[in-house]
Amino acid sequence: MALVLGLMSGTSLDGVDGVLAELTDTRTRVLSHVQRTMPAALRAELLALNTSGHDELHRAALAANALVRLYAETAQAALRLAGVPAAAVESIGAHGQTVRHQPQAVDGSGYTLQLMNGALLAELTGIDVVCDFRSRDVAAGGQGAPLVPAFHAQRFGEAGTDIAVLNLGGMANLTLLAADGAVSGFDCGPANALMDLWCQRHRQQAYDAHGAWAASGRVDAALLARWLAEPFFALPPPKSTGRDLFHAGWLDSRLPDGLRPEDVMATLAELTVRAACDALRAQAPATRVLRVCGGGAFNAHLMRRLAVLLPQVDVTSTAAVGVPPDQVEALAFAWLAWAYKQRRAGNLMQVTGARGARLLGALYPA
Repeated sequence: MALVLGLMSGTSLDGVDGVLAELTDTRTRVLSHVQRTMPAALRAELLALNTSGHDELHRAALAANALVRLYAETAQAALRLAGVPAAAVESIGAHGQTVRHQPQAVDGSGYTLQLMNGALLAELTGIDVVCDFRSRDVAAGGQGAPLVPAFHAQRFGEAGTDIAVLNLGGMANLTLLAADGAVSGFDCGPANALMDLWCQRHRQQAYDAHGAWAASGRVDAALLARWLAEPFFALPPPKSTGRDLFHAGWLDSRLPDGLRPEDVMATLAELTVRAACDALRAQAPATRVLRVCGGGAFNAHLMRRLAVLLPQVDVTSTAAVGVPPDQVEALAFAWLAWAYKQRRAGNLMQVTGARGARLLGALYPA
């Protein structure tokens, strides 16, 4: 048994989740969970760093330091809540903040960039830090994402049952756990990133609480069809995406004049749900159980629409099987740090398209 901290800040840029967990080959048990809101100035800078800009190397280094201080605060709060000393923790698995994701692009190798300062986090916490999980998979010809399916298989798989896990974070990704034990997964499109952007722009709110604003609007069928014509949706797995594609410019360039903001919001929500449901039907039509995690699992409108579009599927959040939906990704990166320490591969080549299984991460000893 090992005690491991997992720290995750996702594409939605809403904050940091930290979990302290006991991990073994067959079991995960969360001892504490802490959330910290992303400060507005840091959020704005991280969002700006998704595109080229003035003095971005200097700004990126400072943003990484600021993010790591927030990570350290989150980790220390999780330890206090559990009453566990830092010396008892084997490692921290820290995702960092993705600002560019270009696997196999430009020069054939491409890159993925998560802002992070593992050395500073080790210094501030006194705990070994494992980070930079995605780069080795990309170097091996993979997408570098999604990396959560191996953990999903360990935590949510059930022999003899086809199960899908849908993570609705800034982007959406599906893990497919087949009844025979086969595991696959891929990114399926945007989720909270575009919906939050629209809500902030028109209502000055960080997000659409419970999906109430989206539920008040009307889906525009022509606009939905225009968005679904994006070539990414038709690509076969393995595939991954992020703000490099689904950003404000993508949204604004495809918006007709004259639509009510609430109707655009309703259509954005429907895009999230349709893309996920279409992908599930195409790749795993026998699935009868869908577990939803990420911030989108708290969006009642999204959950209702998933249930309507998948009438033969039992749609629930991961809380139904003992893991609150806002803990899953941080717990996955705790598991990836544990896998690194165990010298076990963290990727699945059938998910990412890498040339083989690889040990993921870089270690910064305390």
